[in-house]
Amino acid sequence: MATRAEALVAALQSALGERIVSVTAALGEVTLVVTAEDLLSVAAILRDAPELKFEQLTDLCGVDYASYGMVAWTGTPMSEGGAGVPLGGGAPETDHAPAIDEHAPQTDPRAHGAAANPERRRFAVVYHLLGIAHNWRLRVRVFCPDDAFPLVDSVTGVWSSANWYEREAFDLYGIVFSGHPDLRRILTDYGFVGHPFRKDFPLSGNVEMRYDPDQQRVIYQPVTIEPREITPRIVRVENYADVDKKQ
Repeated sequence: MATRAEALVAALQSALGERIVSVTAALGEVTLVVTAEDLLSVAAILRDAPELKFEQLTDLCGVDYASYGMVAWTGTPMSEGGAGVPLGGGAPETDHAPAIDEHAPQTDPRAHGAAANPERRRFAVVYHLLGIAHNWRLRVRVFCPDDAFPLVDSVTGVWSSANWYEREAFDLYGIVFSGHPDLRRILTDYGFVGHPFRKDFPLSGNVEMRYDPDQQRVIYQPVTIEPREITPRIVRVENYADVDKKQ
């Protein structure tokens, strides 16, 4: 007997056909990838098709794949340098992802990401949908065609709940939603410079604000915080005995 995820995949393939770039089922979750050009037509089908009926958009977020899948990570023991140490000693020196084994299992996150993003697009929008009639959920991913000016159509005409979510993705990632009725920042201040969730955004920001007693108002100025690298403190295995003695 087919699982619920497999049943949903079959329903998607039947309703969307060639509009599907990829659809995968893993860990009981289904992820659908479509092109930006087909987004609105696919959204309407997902909402209205009797076999799908995704009436509600529960969340929408941006994603920055700036260096995703370009550094291999390993969970080495803490006594050998801590979990999650990059192989090769740091950031990659190339802008291109390494070759991915096409025979790798789809449960491999990096292989799955490479298959879903074969052209290495940087920005994507992810939609989380709920189908109340059939009691199932779906993740939809759409990549922005232009990295320099990430742009996709607004789905507020399909799901009105997307309004504030799209404003959040615009504010934090700089993704523009064509057709949005009121696309402006929602979390940062009016004078904020940049988009704080982008991978190349400086940790200390670009500007800071303070009250100027001479002008008697709040002003913006270039950030004065010195950049620094924060290394988390790790209790290593060889020191566990000393910690027990102190307790």
